[in-house]
Amino acid sequence: MQPPPLSTIRRFQRRLLAWYAEHGRDLPWRRTRHPYRVLVSEIMLQQTQVDRVVPKYREFLRHFPTIEKLAAAPVDAVRRLWYPLGYNIRPIRLHAIACESVARYAGRLPDREEALRQMPGIGRYTAGAILSFAYGQDTAVLDTNVRRVLGRVFLGPRRLARVRGQRIFWDLAAALVPRGRGYDFNQALMDFGATWCTPRKPRCAPCPMKRFCATYRVA
Repeated sequence: MQPPPLSTIRRFQRRLLAWYAEHGRDLPWRRTRHPYRVLVSEIMLQQTQVDRVVPKYREFLRHFPTIEKLAAAPVDAVRRLWYPLGYNIRPIRLHAIACESVARYAGRLPDREEALRQMPGIGRYTAGAILSFAYGQDTAVLDTNVRRVLGRVFLGPRRLARVRGQRIFWDLAAALVPRGRGYDFNQALMDFGATWCTPRKPRCAPCPMKRFCATYRVA
């Protein structure tokens, strides 16, 4: 797929960032750029709603305030504290990441995608989130919310029906990240998909993208 015209990219970037400045959610992990805290939030948010994660995120960091504390803890204690978030392989993987970070990187998460993706439970999205939200790199992220926004705005229902795999979405996400604004842009994309461009009953009427949204035009 060819990237959208530069004029469309710029318009999307400006409008999304303006929307985020007004409507972005105040979440505890957005008040830090510490790689360990970003990691904890991203692992917790996998397949779990934000409102369930917030109190557990705070409790978890009270018990394990550093990656060294987490690595030194018995894995069973980490699993017990994780309850009741579910998807219980996550605390085991998080503990393993902490142990590897301490053993190989002196307690610091790597700032390279290749190294991050060699760790347990860190795929392309989580690596991109850590690089963007902790290290300030202009790296693309792609979760369910982002994929929905990109598919609706830039592809539309007919082209979406022909899409196979994730490559087209990753390429599109990478083409859209504005230089020097990766953190805010990626957070904005996820918020926009979670709160406005929702799976059901999206807020199309006040949407700042509707004039060039491929899905709105055919609705």
